[in-house]
Amino acid sequence: MSIQSHKQISVLTLSTLAFTVCFAVWVMFSIIGIPIKANLGLNETQFGLLAATPILTGSLIRLPLGMLTDKIGGRIVFFVLMLSTVIPIYLISLATQYWHFLVLGLFVGVAGGAFSVGISYVARWFPRPRQGFAMGIFGAGNAGAAVTKFVAPSLLVAYGWQAVPQVYAVAMLAMAILFWIFTYTDTTHHVSSHITVKEQLAALKDPNVWKLCQYYSIVFGGYVALSLWMTKYYITEYGFGMQTAALLAAIFVLPSGIIRAMGGWLSDKFGAHRMTWWVMWVSWVCLFLLSYPQTEMVVQTTKGEMSLHLGLNVWVFTSLLFILGIAWGFGKASVFKYISDEYPHNIGVISGIVGLIGGLGGFFLPILFGAIVDVTGVNSGIFMLMYGVTWVSLIWMYLTEVRKVPMIRKTAAIDTPK
Repeated sequence: MSIQSHKQISVLTLSTLAFTVCFAVWVMFSIIGIPIKANLGLNETQFGLLAATPILTGSLIRLPLGMLTDKIGGRIVFFVLMLSTVIPIYLISLATQYWHFLVLGLFVGVAGGAFSVGISYVARWFPRPRQGFAMGIFGAGNAGAAVTKFVAPSLLVAYGWQAVPQVYAVAMLAMAILFWIFTYTDTTHHVSSHITVKEQLAALKDPNVWKLCQYYSIVFGGYVALSLWMTKYYITEYGFGMQTAALLAAIFVLPSGIIRAMGGWLSDKFGAHRMTWWVMWVSWVCLFLLSYPQTEMVVQTTKGEMSLHLGLNVWVFTSLLFILGIAWGFGKASVFKYISDEYPHNIGVISGIVGLIGGLGGFFLPILFGAIVDVTGVNSGIFMLMYGVTWVSLIWMYLTEVRKVPMIRKTAAIDTPK
């Protein structure tokens, strides 16, 4: 194995592990927020805000971190980012009031910014034909949400919820040290120092960037939102206990994170557009079915009244959620394949912008979920909202990409020498 290949594998492996730990920390309120909600007497909207607060900081910081990564390199930025979260994570175990958790959640949320750092850092170590696969493997660190579903409930039941942030703080410190020891810096990956911040931010004027943001707000923002919400959903909708509910939620969370690597490979092979188009259609169908609420109907027949129950049992519901998670895992990879194909010299900034908007989806959606449940009392209303957002992506994609494909092919055929 060449020295360069060794460095590529080491950077990819350690970056993926580091992102897994960061993501596990980022969504830990999805588990510890449930006993905190009970202790503090919070309503659904307040729980949604509590779970989503770390998502806000992790989203807003993605753009400046992506820009900084382009300038000075991902290794130092990633290392400092992880160290900066260790103390706030631990302090959560000492918090006693709602505002304590919200403030500390903002600081802990910095861990979510690891994505825009790592995706740019990893991509530049690989040639373009392999970037989709490499970014897909790194993005599989989303499975950190599943780590929280497996680890946090066990710690919570055995030692109390305070044990979760204490263990996570130690894990983050250890991961930061390992990352620094086994990764490398290549200054040729940095953008020119002559490129100004204004020039980097010029990408905000590109409507195509905003379209990618819309796609990512579904496949990633929706993934984060449901990762935060599904444990509680299984508890309130189907009456499961904490550990069973978390394991069922992991059926959605874990495959969606891991499959992202395959999504990157398929995007390299078939193209970002084709992958994303089918992801949106599969999402549309699944969300339509998941939206149907548990319904009791009384039908007047010639023999009297007949009662009917319509609704998804837990196994059908979980199967649809599993398919949705797989689709979103592919979609998270295909959106970033768009970025590496169309913006190869500006990956950090573009991934920061797209990651920011996608992350904001993960922040606002849980709050909206809570408001919908508080107002309507219908748990499946959260999927109705996601169904509507998916419609926007499908329409936008059809108007800007699908309708242009025949025209592009026709033009290419005319221009081809006979």
